[in-house]
Amino acid sequence: MEEQTGSPREWLIPFAFVFCAGWAVWHTPAYILDFLPPENPSLFDQMSELHLRKDVTPGLSGLFGGKADIIDWAVLFLMPIIFYIGTRTVRVAHMEFQHWRPIDRIALFVGRVTMILIISMTAVMLYEVFLRYVVERPTLWANELTLWIAGYVFMCSGLYAMQQRCHIRIFLLYDMVPRWMQRLFDIISVLLLVVFAFFLVYGSFHQVFVIKFYKWEMFGTAFDPPIPATIQPMILVMVVLIAIQAVINLISDWNLEQTVHTAADDIDEDELEAIKRSVGSD
Repeated sequence: MEEQTGSPREWLIPFAFVFCAGWAVWHTPAYILDFLPPENPSLFDQMSELHLRKDVTPGLSGLFGGKADIIDWAVLFLMPIIFYIGTRTVRVAHMEFQHWRPIDRIALFVGRVTMILIISMTAVMLYEVFLRYVVERPTLWANELTLWIAGYVFMCSGLYAMQQRCHIRIFLLYDMVPRWMQRLFDIISVLLLVVFAFFLVYGSFHQVFVIKFYKWEMFGTAFDPPIPATIQPMILVMVVLIAIQAVINLISDWNLEQTVHTAADDIDEDELEAIKRSVGSD
């Protein structure tokens, strides 16, 4: 993996994935009606009415006799392709964790997608401020959309932080023991995380996927985004991915030499030099 960064594709590929994923999520009722139509007639009619009300391209007819139109199908096929291209072309910046493995490309690309989401969320907030205080015509959707994107940013950041080993850790006891005991501590912590992820998914799978997702529960506001139907399933997905990434980290770091952590580890030398240059200090 190359370390040089800054090329346009580092922006375009994550942005294309965010766009396709957003389109697919917004039109998920069409996919549900096509792939797993509800057997309950009232629920089927309710889902159909919701799809017609939220469809961005109501003028296009569904393909294969279903609800999803040609754009919905195209986006569905493009998502894994763009994701694969993104994971293959992602580049590691010099300030990121350097002892990466090829499998870490997934978490790294998720990190790039998260960065695009942060930019998108900021743009929505600035647009709302402009309309509210300059034009005096505030939107009905900016607040809920910001909350929605922020939820994804929070969860996706967890996977990226786990891969970067930048999550909160307490090294007081860890640094005092020999390397073999550090490995034992690592096994115990990863095991606890995996057990937590398993029981979280086991205990809430029906509530989250059958009730929230399959029935496509909405937020109940004027904009009415499907925040309950998407955020709660995403929590389970991300917890599982974080647990898998923790196992990957355990295997990747198994043969690393023992290191002692100090307060100096929290200092970014590049950032410190940039601050010195900005204030004109040598």
